[in-house]
Amino acid sequence: MKMVAPWTRFYSNSCCLCCHVRTGTILLGVWYLIINAVVLLILLSALADPGQYHFSTSKLGGDFEFMDDANMCIAIAISVLMIVICAMATYGAYKQRAAWIIPFFCYQIFDFAVNALVAVTVLVYPNSIQEYIRQLPPNFPHRGDIMSVNPTCLVLIILLFISIILAFKGYLISCVWNCYRYIIGRNSSDVLVYVTSNDTTVLLPPYSDAAVSAAAAATAKEPPPPYVSA
Repeated sequence: MKMVAPWTRFYSNSCCLCCHVRTGTILLGVWYLIINAVVLLILLSALADPGQYHFSTSKLGGDFEFMDDANMCIAIAISVLMIVICAMATYGAYKQRAAWIIPFFCYQIFDFAVNALVAVTVLVYPNSIQEYIRQLPPNFPHRGDIMSVNPTCLVLIILLFISIILAFKGYLISCVWNCYRYIIGRNSSDVLVYVTSNDTTVLLPPYSDAAVSAAAAATAKEPPPPYVSA
């Protein structure tokens, strides 16, 4: 009986019920690429005009600087790095180069872990939500409505929202992983084909290697002896 790894049962070549995992990974990479490009443009425009990220006293009830130059430069560097990672994933999925998808997959795992830690923090320290809401500026939209909600219901709503986000992110991670496995299987030069006959297992070479070997053998074959007439 053939043993199957536990994770292989979750492998599929399709995502979103009708889209191939390679196409889905390309679309996902392009989507993340557009989002990070827009964020980069906003950060660059804010860096060029500091007044765009400096809020006055009338807006936040106090002089509050949203981001200083150091944090802005760090955010720009992260945006540029994310653009490079998303572009690599898109190119790797399009050109079927699995190694180019690994950085984007690692970013997905990191993002999923951060969101999971947020969910655990909300579950372990439910009062932290109320403390966070109290620290918001008085003119923050719907601050009073949020404060009036029952703390238990507020925690359940936030946990439900985070759970939906985690489920969606987990599905996207599985799509990218399946695309990686698909490309690895497609580009692998060591395809193992077993033929069992009389309790004997034979390892057949890949088709490309067998074709090259057959062509070389045909070329190296000695020509027949010349025909001599009687």
